[in-house]
Amino acid sequence: MQRYEQIEPMEPIIGPGQTYATITERISSIPLTDLRQTPRGWLVGFAISFSFLMLFLISILWLFARGTGIWGLNIPVAWGFAIINFVWWIGIGHAGTLISAVLLLFQQSWRNSINRFAEAMTLFAVACAGLFPILHLGRPWLFYWLIPYPNTLGMWPQFRSPLAWDVFAISTYATVSLLFWLVGLIPDFAILRDRAAGKLQRQIFGLLSLGWRSSSRHWHRYEMAYLILAALSTPLVVSVHSIVSLDFAVSQLPGWHVTIFPPYFVAGAVFSGFAMVLTLTIPIRKWYNLEDFITMKHLDNMAKVMLVTGSIVFYGYLMELFYGWYSASAFEQFMVLNRMIGPYAPFFWALIVCNGIIPQLLWFKFFRQNIPFLFVFSIIVNIGMWLERFVIVVISLHREFLPSSWDMYTPTFWDWSLYIGSFGLFFTLLFLFIRFLPMINIFEMSMLQFSENEKAHGREARRVQLAGDTPEPAEMA
Repeated sequence: MQRYEQIEPMEPIIGPGQTYATITERISSIPLTDLRQTPRGWLVGFAISFSFLMLFLISILWLFARGTGIWGLNIPVAWGFAIINFVWWIGIGHAGTLISAVLLLFQQSWRNSINRFAEAMTLFAVACAGLFPILHLGRPWLFYWLIPYPNTLGMWPQFRSPLAWDVFAISTYATVSLLFWLVGLIPDFAILRDRAAGKLQRQIFGLLSLGWRSSSRHWHRYEMAYLILAALSTPLVVSVHSIVSLDFAVSQLPGWHVTIFPPYFVAGAVFSGFAMVLTLTIPIRKWYNLEDFITMKHLDNMAKVMLVTGSIVFYGYLMELFYGWYSASAFEQFMVLNRMIGPYAPFFWALIVCNGIIPQLLWFKFFRQNIPFLFVFSIIVNIGMWLERFVIVVISLHREFLPSSWDMYTPTFWDWSLYIGSFGLFFTLLFLFIRFLPMINIFEMSMLQFSENEKAHGREARRVQLAGDTPEPAEMA
């Protein structure tokens, strides 16, 4: 008796027809292109981002010259755009660590196409985030006072201050992320060294490859170092944004003093980080014809992660409303009403729509695999996550316990110029990374191609076996 079994085809995580040679050629050809042949689109994008970087530098110089009075800060709202943007940029940097470290430890092979890009995005976002607390100090040239080092003044940071905790958290996060990124680049630097046509390129990539010869000893030590750094990075996914949330949660201010902030902030960071990865990945895979390496499987998986983390964030919003009612505190209840019907109510309801209602469309596969929708959706999420930080910081501060100290917060031109200019720093570094370094991991994609070939042979053998005549147990007896 002939039996058949339905074997569902799996969505590929690498396009058909790819070989080791084509993978290496297509990825390495982008950074090895002669400078005179740089694509015009890259030059236009870099020029735009560099102009915004100049706006960022001008805003910083004017801030140094005039002080924080150029911002819209006032007596109740002592924290404004600087802290909002700091928390927002730190959140964006979380996706890279999650994709690189956590998914590596869980052996998720679909991370290989996007981990290098996400790691670079993490470093650039942390660079942007780290500047805002320094600029917010008032005397930023004395930022080193926050670092515990032996000095003749005998002055040490106030370790009970969450702002001092941020220094340790961000510096540790940036250091481990940079090491993790550089270690992962070493085999690819060797590939670029061997394929480079110019002498200067060979010298630069040869220096960066640290004498890599692809020997078994090199691979053994590389894998050990990579796994150790992944294990160190994994707790940072939870700890860094938890510590950032304690900037608010350890206070006694209504809207800040809630225990749900650490997990709620971590989920929101991963949510916004994956949104930024989608925002950047979708146009880049189109412009550089990388659809065979960043497939619909990757976009669908990232959408699923955003659905999970977005649902956690929405649950946090609902719990904040519940806590305000269940606490029976007049101050907490007023804070909730002020968010819902106060002068900043449009920002709160826009936040609910962007981060709570629209992400529910990702339950449907049609939306998860609709590329134009995913691109627009990722931008909406980024806007919504920025509005979340605005609601937490500004609405909780502008109406405190004493009505006599209430005031409205209105950002000035210099608030906006510093925020928009930070995009210039981020995208300038991103364009340089795309142009001069491999944005996709070459050797991991080659290993993934080998694994996919083995799986394809196994599935084909299984189909042949199931399609044949297999005797029933009674016939065998």
